[in-house]
Amino acid sequence: MEKIFSKLRNLDAYPKVNEDFYSRTLSGGIITLVSSLAILLLFFSEFRLYLHTVTETKLLVDTSRGETLRINFDVTFPAIPCTLLSVDAMDISGEQHHDIKHDIIKKRINSHGDVIESRQDGIGAPKIEKPLQRHGGRLEHNETYCGSCFGAEQSDDDCCNSCEEVREAYRRKGWAMTNADLIDQCKREGFFQRIKDEDGEGCNIHGSLEVNRVAGNFHFAPGKSFHHTNIFFDDLLAFQKDSYNISHRINRLAFGEYFPGAVNPLDGTQWTHETSNGMYQYFLKVVPTIYTDIRGRTVHSNQYSVTQHFKNLEFIHPNSHPGVFFFYDFSPIKVTFKEEHISFLHFITNICAVIGGIFTVAGIIDSFVYHGQRKMKKKMEIGKFR
Repeated sequence: MEKIFSKLRNLDAYPKVNEDFYSRTLSGGIITLVSSLAILLLFFSEFRLYLHTVTETKLLVDTSRGETLRINFDVTFPAIPCTLLSVDAMDISGEQHHDIKHDIIKKRINSHGDVIESRQDGIGAPKIEKPLQRHGGRLEHNETYCGSCFGAEQSDDDCCNSCEEVREAYRRKGWAMTNADLIDQCKREGFFQRIKDEDGEGCNIHGSLEVNRVAGNFHFAPGKSFHHTNIFFDDLLAFQKDSYNISHRINRLAFGEYFPGAVNPLDGTQWTHETSNGMYQYFLKVVPTIYTDIRGRTVHSNQYSVTQHFKNLEFIHPNSHPGVFFFYDFSPIKVTFKEEHISFLHFITNICAVIGGIFTVAGIIDSFVYHGQRKMKKKMEIGKFR
């Protein structure tokens, strides 16, 4: 057994020196103090990094399909009344949504930006008198309502029970609704009265759109969008202006849910209209993004980049329409962010590297200083520095 212990002692890479042979110096003490402080500082730095999360980023080919996309927006138009402002969306698959009202809130604002009234779009229209029936009389008790389309009926059974249905019937015929202020449905809904009441006001419109995950566009335009014919504002002749001021501020525009670190480049963007009717266009490249936090919760969202362009409609085709248009397309590359902790073994390895590295460097410096002092002392003793 003694032979085994003896062999183990011979393997000792750290031979011990008797304390009687130690030589302690002032420079060695200073170097030891400085190196100890450096070790302590770097230890706490590594420990702080160990406690914090790091985000790993990867780029992958996006293979998802058949999904929908939620677009969240908050846009302020200081010079367009809420009643005139509409939201439309369409995509390359042919799906179109005109004058969207679902999940959209409009706030009437005055010239100073103060909110006058907030309402969900399509709600709050005043009703006056009893509806006028197609045969000419007013709606009586227990009688089924069937409003007149004012000559735009496609069959004898057609009914137009709202101002929107009358406008739709006129659209199908390709007619301009120049007598809109005389139509019973529009009068009862207070559509034209609201436009007069809101003259000189602005509008904040916010909400969300659910669209197909394919390239498309959505836009905010003054007036109801009539895409079935070449008529866009012809049915609004009674109150149409020569130009529309499409100055706007984008308070928020996001594609999907928020995730930590998300940056929406259009948030806070403002553009002031300085010419007559114009079309402001934003071209967005949407990048699918998956974010996984340290607890494993996954958020499927999107980032986007943007370029922009303004068209002055005075020098473009007369059928072009003023408004703010957002054209979006999808990147084939998906970005994934994953929060992770540095592993404990990696932390221990870094601590050992810090301690060992500083002690080694400190030993080299101490040896250099010690031997330098000895040589200088010997030279002084033999008088070479005199």
